[in-house]
Amino acid sequence: MEINIIQVILLAVLTFIMAIDQFSLTEIISRPIINCTLIGAILGDLNTGLVLGGTYELMMVGNMPVGGAQPPNAIIGGIVGMIFAVRANMDINAALGAAIVFSVFGGYAVTLTFTVMSGLMAKADKAAEEANPAGIVQVNFISMGLLGALFAIISVVAYVGGTAVAPALEAFSTQFSWFMGGLSVAGGMMRFVGFAILMKIMLSGELWGFLLAGFAGAIVLGTTSVSSATLVLLAFIGVAIAIFDYTTNVRIKENAGSGNGGFSDGI
Repeated sequence: MEINIIQVILLAVLTFIMAIDQFSLTEIISRPIINCTLIGAILGDLNTGLVLGGTYELMMVGNMPVGGAQPPNAIIGGIVGMIFAVRANMDINAALGAAIVFSVFGGYAVTLTFTVMSGLMAKADKAAEEANPAGIVQVNFISMGLLGALFAIISVVAYVGGTAVAPALEAFSTQFSWFMGGLSVAGGMMRFVGFAILMKIMLSGELWGFLLAGFAGAIVLGTTSVSSATLVLLAFIGVAIAIFDYTTNVRIKENAGSGNGGFSDGI
């Protein structure tokens, strides 16, 4: 499989933008469900980008930096997963399982950038003391440029390396199907781990009933004639519950503040 220079340039530019976006812009473009779709469009396989991005989003949804500790980077993991899936024709789950290892390098790139920039914070502090906004902006531009360049380099290396080893990976997949099967199972399990991390952080005790009802609804709807619309139907049900809960709580607060509620005259 030959290297496409246009794909390399577009991938480097997109990765540069996504690297900045994860901290300084929309913080949405860099999410797997978006960036993998865009990468799929660049690599000529939009469908794989949508499927892999949606799966990887579930894996990364609960990962977030805590203090100075950086989780596996979703951008690098998504890029490598897409390259393995599209350029090396790997199964999506197996590609994601292998990409997790590489996503750690993205975390190292972020940590390296933060380490380097910590030495320049004195310059930003001095600019602030001098009421010099241009100096602060310059420090920010240096930080964004350094992080974007590191990520762009990693993405290009991943593309070139993945293309070069694609025949070897395909042969390995055929000869050692048992290993690739295990990698695929591991990759498939990661989406549940990511969602479990998110629920552990966000889930409160009174919401367990909705969680169990959601699982039950997914099973029921997934085995009927409307299975293709299961997620959409569950989303509508969730929106209905959220609207009802919101309006009910608003009315309770309004009544509590107006003095209309409570007991009086024995009633």
